[in-house]
Amino acid sequence: MTEQSRAKKPFEFGLLVGRFQMLHLGHEDMIGKALGCCEKVGILIGSSNESGTWQNPFSYEVRKEIIEKIYGNQVVIAPLPDIHVGNVPRWGEYVLEEAEKAFGRKPDLFITGKEIRRESWFSGPSGIGLAELEIPKTVEISASELREMLLSGDEENWKKFTDEAIHSEFDRLRKLVVKAENCRETGSI
Repeated sequence: MTEQSRAKKPFEFGLLVGRFQMLHLGHEDMIGKALGCCEKVGILIGSSNESGTWQNPFSYEVRKEIIEKIYGNQVVIAPLPDIHVGNVPRWGEYVLEEAEKAFGRKPDLFITGKEIRRESWFSGPSGIGLAELEIPKTVEISASELREMLLSGDEENWKKFTDEAIHSEFDRLRKLVVKAENCRETGSI
């Protein structure tokens, strides 16, 4: 199919935000839907300034590498450090500012899972004109549960909820989770 014959997608630039402190098939469902309706998809990896804790065992670089193993250059990725303001419009403004710095423009679509705490993110002036696509949960798993599987060495179940492209990473990711197990303090929200 040539570039000219390809149908234009409804949105120019879609944005996802997440910690991805274990990327799982539910995240992939959201990313896949974003790729289906956006010409360009940007991913801001939250809590990028924290690693080595139970809540955030993986560094920004590890999380970026995992996403790139699955999506290659289909997405663009940038860090999103915490600013410790909570789930308020100021956080939403910060997200949009960081997206513009990282990707050269603000998104016209924000893709998210259904979470009450995100409802106020874009209620401020920066959110005007921003469409939001809420993806219902399609996979009954959480990143916390996957970290527990890594900790216990439950590779078989872990593989059921992660992409085959990262299955070879089990041992490396497990070592990072084991190392972070006893560090329960976090600056992340």
